[in-house]
Amino acid sequence: MPANRRSPCPVACTLDIFGDKWTLLVKRDMLLGRTQFTEFSDSPEKIATNILSDRLSKLVEHGLAERHRSDESAGRVSYTLTSKGKSLKPVLRAVANWGLKNFEGTEARLTPK
Repeated sequence: MPANRRSPCPVACTLDIFGDKWTLLVKRDMLLGRTQFTEFSDSPEKIATNILSDRLSKLVEHGLAERHRSDESAGRVSYTLTSKGKSLKPVLRAVANWGLKNFEGTEARLTPK
């Protein structure tokens, strides 16, 4: 077992990567087509920029996202999901559907770019 894992449990290993309250929201935004740092920071949840930087680095480190030079803006970077990152789409969809079913007043209002 790699030294950076708490246990061989797949739930624990998965939560070590995106078990905080911000990482899945960044992944949600990436699945919706957002690629720029400013697009992520403009999400309705208002993630702090230092936390956003950390979570983006974590997603890249674990192979869920890639960092590229931006085609749109010189000197900036963009982030895209890897196939590993895209494979989380059904998980996020299940979490969203569960929330819609169990929390009155919730709505899936964010749409792809």
